[in-house]
Amino acid sequence: MPSFDIVSEVDKQEIRNALEQANREISTRFDFKGSDARVELNGLTMSLFADDAFKLDQITDILHNKLVKRSINLKCLAPEEPQKISGNKVKQTVQIKTGIEAELAKKIGRTLKDSKLKIQSSIQGDSMRVSGTKRDTLQEAIALIKKTHTELPLQFANFRD
Repeated sequence: MPSFDIVSEVDKQEIRNALEQANREISTRFDFKGSDARVELNGLTMSLFADDAFKLDQITDILHNKLVKRSINLKCLAPEEPQKISGNKVKQTVQIKTGIEAELAKKIGRTLKDSKLKIQSSIQGDSMRVSGTKRDTLQEAIALIKKTHTELPLQFANFRD
């Protein structure tokens, strides 16, 4: 029975490369000279450090440009509110979202059921498995999901006949 998986993953190596490029650009820019501006990565959490809110916005722009150049979708980033740490220094934490949350998986399952396609979907942890009798039906399901669900970057893996 043909099937495929719906997943939401990011390439951690590309994120690491983008952060290194952003740090390199921050260290060479004149407007950051003598400041403690940097970006750190710890697992799936990025921390942005700057001297003030304006420089934090500049760091965010640099980081977003580097991530886009490396084909990382910015929808997978969940920034938190900036925090003052000492004096005027500011820190912002950005979570990298991977996996499909249960609520979004239920929405996708509901969309597939409402489409009246002859397929079955099941939630498997942080991914979804969709199976059907015909390959064409599964391709229609992929097109429907791409068109309707854009809040998180979704990939379609393990397409099997």
